[in-house]
Amino acid sequence: MASSSQFRYTQTPSKVVHLRNLPWECVEEELIDLCKRFGKIVNTKTNVGANRNQAFVEFGDVNQAISMVSYYASSSEPAQIRGKTVYIQYSNRHEIVNNQSPGEVFSAYGFVHKIATFEKAAGFQALVQFTDVDTALAARTALDGRSIPKYLLPEHVGSCNLRMSYSAHTDLNIKFQSHRSRDYTNPYLPVNQTAMDGSMQPALGADGKRVETQSNVLLALIENMQYAVTVDVLHTVFSAYGTVQKIAIFEKNGSTQALIQYSDISTATMAKEALEGHCIYDGGYCKLRLTYSRHTDLNVKAFSDKSRDYTLPDLSQLVGQKVPGVAAASGPTDGWPNGQVQTQYMGSSYMYPPADPTGAPPSSGHPPHYG
Repeated sequence: MASSSQFRYTQTPSKVVHLRNLPWECVEEELIDLCKRFGKIVNTKTNVGANRNQAFVEFGDVNQAISMVSYYASSSEPAQIRGKTVYIQYSNRHEIVNNQSPGEVFSAYGFVHKIATFEKAAGFQALVQFTDVDTALAARTALDGRSIPKYLLPEHVGSCNLRMSYSAHTDLNIKFQSHRSRDYTNPYLPVNQTAMDGSMQPALGADGKRVETQSNVLLALIENMQYAVTVDVLHTVFSAYGTVQKIAIFEKNGSTQALIQYSDISTATMAKEALEGHCIYDGGYCKLRLTYSRHTDLNVKAFSDKSRDYTLPDLSQLVGQKVPGVAAASGPTDGWPNGQVQTQYMGSSYMYPPADPTGAPPSSGHPPHYG
Protein backbone atom coordinates (compact mmCIF):
# COMPACT_ATOMS: atom_id res chain seq x y z
CA MET A 1 0.00 0.00 0.00
CA ALA A 2 1.21 3.52 -0.78
CA SER A 3 -0.72 5.28 1.98
CA SER A 4 1.94 5.01 4.67
CA SER A 5 4.53 6.87 2.58
CA GLN A 6 2.45 9.39 0.66
CA PHE A 7 -0.35 10.82 2.73
CA ARG A 8 -1.35 12.60 5.90
CA TYR A 9 -4.90 12.03 7.12
CA THR A 10 -5.02 14.74 9.77
CA GLN A 11 -5.72 17.54 7.30
CA THR A 12 -9.06 19.09 6.46
CA PRO A 13 -9.98 18.33 2.82
CA SER A 14 -9.55 21.21 0.39
CA LYS A 15 -10.18 21.57 -3.31
CA VAL A 16 -6.50 22.55 -3.58
CA VAL A 17 -4.06 19.64 -3.60
CA HIS A 18 -0.41 20.12 -2.58
CA LEU A 19 2.15 17.99 -4.45
CA ARG A 20 5.74 17.54 -3.24
CA ASN A 21 8.95 15.87 -4.45
CA LEU A 22 8.28 16.79 -8.05
CA PRO A 23 11.05 16.68 -10.67
CA TRP A 24 12.93 19.95 -10.74
CA GLU A 25 11.14 22.54 -12.91
CA CYS A 26 8.09 20.30 -13.41
CA VAL A 27 5.81 21.96 -15.98
CA GLU A 28 2.07 22.61 -15.78
CA GLU A 29 1.21 20.08 -18.49
CA GLU A 30 2.70 17.26 -16.42
CA LEU A 31 0.60 18.22 -13.39
CA ILE A 32 -2.57 18.41 -15.47
CA ASP A 33 -1.87 15.02 -17.03
CA LEU A 34 -1.55 13.48 -13.54
CA CYS A 35 -4.66 15.12 -12.08
CA LYS A 36 -7.17 15.62 -14.92
CA ARG A 37 -8.89 12.24 -14.64
CA PHE A 38 -10.17 13.13 -11.16
CA GLY A 39 -12.07 16.27 -12.15
CA LYS A 40 -11.97 19.73 -13.66
CA ILE A 41 -8.73 21.62 -12.97
CA VAL A 42 -9.37 25.35 -12.60
CA ASN A 43 -5.89 26.55 -11.64
CA THR A 44 -2.32 25.41 -10.99
CA LYS A 45 0.76 26.84 -9.34
CA THR A 46 4.06 25.21 -10.35
CA ASN A 47 7.70 25.54 -9.28
CA VAL A 48 6.79 26.47 -5.70
CA GLY A 49 9.47 26.88 -3.04
CA ALA A 50 13.14 27.77 -3.30
CA ASN A 51 13.86 24.32 -4.77
CA ARG A 52 10.92 24.49 -7.22
CA ASN A 53 9.88 20.88 -6.60
CA GLN A 54 6.41 21.56 -5.21
CA ALA A 55 3.12 22.59 -6.79
CA PHE A 56 -0.56 23.23 -6.14
CA VAL A 57 -3.51 22.04 -8.21
CA GLU A 58 -7.00 23.50 -7.68
CA PHE A 59 -10.02 21.38 -8.65
CA GLY A 60 -13.51 22.65 -9.43
CA ASP A 61 -14.84 21.32 -6.11
CA VAL A 62 -13.55 19.61 -3.01
CA ASN A 63 -15.00 16.17 -3.92
CA GLN A 64 -12.72 15.97 -6.94
CA ALA A 65 -9.69 16.66 -4.76
CA ILE A 66 -10.89 14.04 -2.27
CA SER A 67 -11.21 11.58 -5.14
CA MET A 68 -7.57 12.05 -6.13
CA VAL A 69 -6.17 11.89 -2.59
CA SER A 70 -8.29 8.84 -1.75
CA TYR A 71 -7.31 7.04 -4.93
CA TYR A 72 -3.57 7.28 -4.36
CA ALA A 73 -3.98 6.63 -0.64
CA SER A 74 -5.45 3.22 -1.41
CA SER A 75 -3.46 2.40 -4.56
CA SER A 76 -0.44 0.10 -4.56
CA GLU A 77 1.03 2.27 -7.32
CA PRO A 78 2.25 5.69 -6.13
CA ALA A 79 1.65 8.89 -8.07
CA GLN A 80 4.64 9.51 -10.33
CA ILE A 81 5.97 12.15 -12.71
CA ARG A 82 9.09 11.37 -14.77
CA GLY A 83 9.58 8.26 -12.66
CA LYS A 84 9.67 10.17 -9.36
CA THR A 85 7.22 9.38 -6.58
CA VAL A 86 5.04 12.42 -5.88
CA TYR A 87 3.76 13.02 -2.34
CA ILE A 88 0.18 14.29 -2.18
CA GLN A 89 -1.77 16.03 0.56
CA TYR A 90 -4.54 18.57 0.97
CA SER A 91 -3.38 22.16 0.96
CA ASN A 92 -4.13 24.62 3.74
CA ARG A 93 -5.11 26.99 0.93
CA HIS A 94 -8.68 27.01 -0.36
CA GLU A 95 -7.80 28.61 -3.67
CA ILE A 96 -4.74 29.46 -5.75
CA VAL A 97 -4.13 33.19 -6.02
CA ASN A 98 -1.85 33.12 -9.08
CA ASN A 99 0.90 31.19 -10.75
CA GLN A 100 3.88 33.27 -9.66
CA SER A 101 6.78 31.93 -7.59
CA PRO A 102 9.12 33.75 -5.15
CA GLY A 103 11.95 33.64 -7.68
CA GLU A 104 10.05 36.04 -9.90
CA VAL A 105 10.66 38.85 -7.38
CA PHE A 106 14.17 39.23 -8.86
CA SER A 107 13.72 37.76 -12.34
CA ALA A 108 11.18 40.49 -13.10
CA TYR A 109 14.14 42.87 -13.52
CA GLY A 110 16.36 40.69 -15.68
CA PHE A 111 17.82 37.24 -16.09
CA VAL A 112 19.00 35.80 -12.78
CA HIS A 113 22.17 33.77 -13.31
CA LYS A 114 22.80 32.38 -9.81
CA ILE A 115 21.37 32.49 -6.28
CA ALA A 116 22.96 31.43 -2.99
CA THR A 117 21.18 31.71 0.37
CA PHE A 118 22.60 31.44 3.88
CA GLU A 119 21.97 32.52 7.46
CA LYS A 120 24.04 34.82 9.67
CA ALA A 121 23.49 36.54 12.99
CA ALA A 122 21.64 39.34 11.21
CA GLY A 123 19.17 36.85 9.73
CA PHE A 124 18.43 35.16 6.42
CA GLN A 125 20.55 36.51 3.54
CA ALA A 126 20.95 35.83 -0.16
CA LEU A 127 23.34 36.60 -3.00
CA VAL A 128 21.63 37.17 -6.37
CA GLN A 129 23.75 37.42 -9.51
CA PHE A 130 22.45 39.21 -12.62
CA THR A 131 23.93 39.49 -16.13
CA ASP A 132 25.40 42.94 -15.58
CA VAL A 133 25.68 45.85 -13.16
CA ASP A 134 22.86 47.84 -14.81
CA THR A 135 20.38 45.00 -14.24
CA ALA A 136 21.48 44.63 -10.63
CA LEU A 137 21.10 48.40 -10.16
CA ALA A 138 17.56 48.33 -11.54
CA ALA A 139 16.58 45.48 -9.20
CA ARG A 140 18.17 47.16 -6.18
CA THR A 141 16.49 50.49 -6.90
CA ALA A 142 13.09 48.86 -7.33
CA LEU A 143 13.20 46.35 -4.45
CA ASP A 144 15.26 47.89 -1.64
CA GLY A 145 13.02 48.51 1.38
CA ARG A 146 10.00 46.78 -0.15
CA SER A 147 8.14 43.75 1.16
CA ILE A 148 7.81 40.49 -0.74
CA PRO A 149 4.11 40.13 -1.69
CA LYS A 150 2.18 37.98 0.77
CA TYR A 151 1.00 35.56 -1.91
CA LEU A 152 4.63 34.67 -2.75
CA LEU A 153 5.48 33.71 0.84
CA PRO A 154 4.92 30.38 2.62
CA GLU A 155 1.77 30.43 4.72
CA HIS A 156 3.69 30.40 8.04
CA VAL A 157 5.68 33.56 7.15
CA GLY A 158 3.98 36.81 8.15
CA SER A 159 6.14 39.34 6.28
CA CYS A 160 9.52 39.67 4.62
CA ASN A 161 11.21 43.02 4.02
CA LEU A 162 14.13 43.36 1.62
CA ARG A 163 17.29 45.25 2.55
CA MET A 164 19.69 45.29 -0.40
CA SER A 165 23.31 46.26 -0.97
CA TYR A 166 26.04 45.43 -3.46
CA SER A 167 28.20 42.36 -2.83
CA ALA A 168 31.98 42.18 -3.12
CA HIS A 169 31.49 39.05 -5.27
CA THR A 170 31.37 39.32 -9.06
CA ASP A 171 30.76 35.65 -9.89
CA LEU A 172 29.18 33.15 -7.49
CA ASN A 173 30.69 29.67 -7.31
CA ILE A 174 27.69 27.33 -7.11
CA LYS A 175 28.78 23.70 -6.64
CA PHE A 176 25.37 21.98 -6.87
CA GLN A 177 21.68 22.71 -7.27
CA SER A 178 19.79 22.65 -3.98
CA HIS A 179 17.17 24.61 -2.05
CA ARG A 180 20.01 26.89 -0.86
CA SER A 181 21.88 27.41 -4.11
CA ARG A 182 21.01 27.50 -7.79
CA ASP A 183 22.89 28.13 -11.03
CA TYR A 184 20.35 28.84 -13.77
CA THR A 185 23.10 29.00 -16.42
CA ASN A 186 24.34 25.44 -15.96
CA PRO A 187 21.73 22.70 -16.54
CA TYR A 188 24.42 20.03 -16.12
CA LEU A 189 25.38 21.03 -12.58
CA PRO A 190 24.92 18.08 -10.17
CA VAL A 191 21.77 18.10 -8.07
CA ASN A 192 22.14 17.47 -4.35
CA GLN A 193 18.97 15.41 -4.05
CA THR A 194 18.96 15.42 -0.24
CA ALA A 195 19.16 19.18 -0.15
CA MET A 196 16.61 19.53 -2.96
CA ASP A 197 14.04 17.87 -0.70
CA GLY A 198 14.20 20.96 1.57
CA SER A 199 11.86 23.92 1.27
CA MET A 200 11.12 27.37 2.60
CA GLN A 201 7.95 25.79 4.03
CA PRO A 202 7.96 23.49 7.07
CA ALA A 203 9.09 20.29 5.34
CA LEU A 204 7.37 16.95 5.72
CA GLY A 205 9.15 13.67 5.27
CA ALA A 206 7.84 10.68 3.37
CA ASP A 207 6.14 9.48 6.56
CA GLY A 208 4.26 12.76 6.93
CA LYS A 209 6.28 13.84 9.97
CA ARG A 210 7.88 17.26 10.19
CA VAL A 211 11.53 17.36 9.18
CA GLU A 212 13.96 18.67 11.80
CA THR A 213 14.86 22.36 11.78
CA GLN A 214 18.33 23.05 10.41
CA SER A 215 21.04 24.61 12.55
CA ASN A 216 24.69 25.58 12.27
CA VAL A 217 25.40 23.24 15.22
CA LEU A 218 25.38 19.47 14.75
CA LEU A 219 24.66 16.94 17.48
CA ALA A 220 26.70 13.77 17.02
CA LEU A 221 25.83 10.50 18.73
CA ILE A 222 28.84 8.18 18.54
CA GLU A 223 27.91 4.49 18.39
CA ASN A 224 30.06 1.40 18.97
CA MET A 225 32.86 3.31 20.68
CA GLN A 226 35.66 0.76 20.80
CA TYR A 227 38.30 3.50 20.56
CA ALA A 228 38.66 6.92 22.09
CA VAL A 229 37.20 9.89 20.23
CA THR A 230 38.87 13.11 21.29
CA VAL A 231 38.26 16.75 20.49
CA ASP A 232 41.21 16.66 18.08
CA VAL A 233 39.86 13.62 16.23
CA LEU A 234 36.44 15.25 15.80
CA HIS A 235 38.08 18.46 14.63
CA THR A 236 40.02 16.54 11.98
CA VAL A 237 36.87 14.76 10.76
CA PHE A 238 34.48 17.71 10.68
CA SER A 239 36.87 20.42 9.50
CA ALA A 240 37.07 18.63 6.14
CA TYR A 241 33.78 20.36 5.26
CA GLY A 242 34.40 23.86 6.61
CA THR A 243 35.83 25.81 9.49
CA VAL A 244 34.82 24.32 12.85
CA GLN A 245 34.28 27.03 15.45
CA LYS A 246 33.62 25.04 18.61
CA ILE A 247 33.40 21.44 19.83
CA ALA A 248 32.03 19.99 23.06
CA ILE A 249 32.04 16.30 24.06
CA PHE A 250 29.77 14.98 26.81
CA GLU A 251 28.12 11.83 28.15
CA LYS A 252 24.34 11.43 28.11
CA ASN A 253 22.14 8.40 28.71
CA GLY A 254 25.19 6.16 28.79
CA SER A 255 26.47 7.24 25.37
CA THR A 256 29.12 9.63 24.10
CA GLN A 257 27.80 12.67 22.26
CA ALA A 258 29.32 15.83 20.83
CA LEU A 259 28.27 19.24 19.60
CA ILE A 260 30.09 20.65 16.57
CA GLN A 261 29.55 24.31 15.65
CA TYR A 262 30.07 25.77 12.18
CA SER A 263 29.75 29.40 11.13
CA ASP A 264 26.62 28.81 9.03
CA ILE A 265 23.85 26.32 8.37
CA SER A 266 24.88 25.45 4.81
CA THR A 267 28.29 24.19 5.98
CA ALA A 268 26.70 22.16 8.78
CA THR A 269 24.21 20.70 6.30
CA MET A 270 26.98 19.63 3.92
CA ALA A 271 28.89 17.98 6.76
CA LYS A 272 25.76 16.24 8.05
CA GLU A 273 24.89 14.82 4.63
CA ALA A 274 28.43 13.60 4.03
CA LEU A 275 29.17 12.09 7.45
CA GLU A 276 25.85 10.67 8.61
CA GLY A 277 26.25 6.93 9.19
CA HIS A 278 29.99 6.93 8.50
CA CYS A 279 32.52 5.36 10.85
CA ILE A 280 35.62 7.14 12.11
CA TYR A 281 37.50 3.84 12.49
CA ASP A 282 37.67 0.73 10.34
CA GLY A 283 35.42 -2.18 11.25
CA GLY A 284 32.31 -0.14 11.99
CA TYR A 285 33.77 1.50 15.08
CA CYS A 286 32.69 4.96 16.27
CA LYS A 287 29.79 5.38 13.87
CA LEU A 288 28.38 8.91 13.57
CA ARG A 289 24.65 9.57 13.93
CA LEU A 290 24.03 13.25 13.21
CA THR A 291 21.10 15.58 13.85
CA TYR A 292 20.74 19.33 14.07
CA SER A 293 21.07 20.87 17.51
CA ARG A 294 18.73 23.50 18.89
CA HIS A 295 21.84 25.47 19.87
CA THR A 296 23.29 28.15 17.60
CA ASP A 297 26.28 29.31 19.67
CA LEU A 298 28.00 27.00 22.14
CA ASN A 299 29.31 28.29 25.46
CA VAL A 300 32.32 26.05 26.04
CA LYS A 301 35.63 26.12 27.86
CA ALA A 302 38.29 27.48 25.52
CA PHE A 303 40.68 24.55 25.89
CA SER A 304 40.07 21.30 27.73
CA ASP A 305 40.04 17.59 27.01
CA LYS A 306 36.28 17.78 26.38
CA SER A 307 35.82 21.12 24.63
CA ARG A 308 37.54 23.61 22.37
CA ASP A 309 36.84 27.12 21.10
CA TYR A 310 38.71 27.58 17.83
CA THR A 311 37.52 31.18 17.38
CA LEU A 312 39.84 32.57 20.06
CA PRO A 313 42.98 34.16 18.59
CA ASP A 314 45.31 32.99 21.35
CA LEU A 315 44.65 29.37 20.33
CA SER A 316 45.34 29.87 16.64
CA GLN A 317 48.79 28.32 16.69
CA LEU A 318 47.79 25.53 19.02
CA VAL A 319 44.83 24.35 16.95
CA GLY A 320 46.94 24.56 13.80
CA GLN A 321 49.08 21.70 15.03
CA LYS A 322 48.43 18.23 13.65
CA VAL A 323 46.75 15.62 15.76
CA PRO A 324 49.56 13.26 16.81
CA GLY A 325 49.62 10.33 14.41
CA VAL A 326 46.55 11.43 12.43
CA ALA A 327 46.84 12.80 8.91
CA ALA A 328 44.57 15.74 8.09
CA ALA A 329 41.39 14.76 6.31
CA SER A 330 40.93 16.08 2.81
CA GLY A 331 37.83 17.97 1.77
CA PRO A 332 34.87 16.53 -0.12
CA THR A 333 35.51 15.71 -3.76
CA ASP A 334 33.00 16.79 -6.38
CA GLY A 335 33.51 13.60 -8.37
CA TRP A 336 31.83 11.31 -5.86
CA PRO A 337 28.11 10.73 -6.42
CA ASN A 338 25.62 12.28 -4.00
CA GLY A 339 28.40 14.01 -2.11
CA GLN A 340 29.42 10.77 -0.41
CA VAL A 341 32.76 11.13 1.30
CA GLN A 342 35.50 8.56 1.08
CA THR A 343 38.14 10.43 3.08
CA GLN A 344 40.59 8.23 4.98
CA TYR A 345 43.13 8.58 7.73
CA MET A 346 46.20 7.42 5.84
CA GLY A 347 49.82 6.80 6.65
CA SER A 348 51.81 4.31 8.67
CA SER A 349 52.42 6.92 11.34
CA TYR A 350 48.92 6.48 12.74
CA MET A 351 48.97 5.22 16.33
CA TYR A 352 46.34 2.52 16.56
CA PRO A 353 44.11 2.78 19.61
CA PRO A 354 44.48 -0.26 21.84
CA ALA A 355 41.80 -2.90 21.51
CA ASP A 356 42.19 -4.01 25.12
CA PRO A 357 43.87 -2.80 28.35
CA THR A 358 47.09 -4.60 27.40
CA GLY A 359 47.58 -2.25 24.47
CA ALA A 360 47.18 -4.88 21.73
CA PRO A 361 46.32 -3.30 18.35
CA PRO A 362 43.07 -4.04 16.49
CA SER A 363 43.05 -7.48 14.92
CA SER A 364 42.19 -6.16 11.45
CA GLY A 365 45.47 -4.29 11.16
CA HIS A 366 43.77 -1.69 8.95
CA PRO A 367 44.03 2.06 9.44
CA PRO A 368 40.83 3.75 10.61
CA HIS A 369 38.69 5.38 7.95
CA TYR A 370 35.16 6.54 7.26
CA GLY A 371 33.12 3.37 6.82
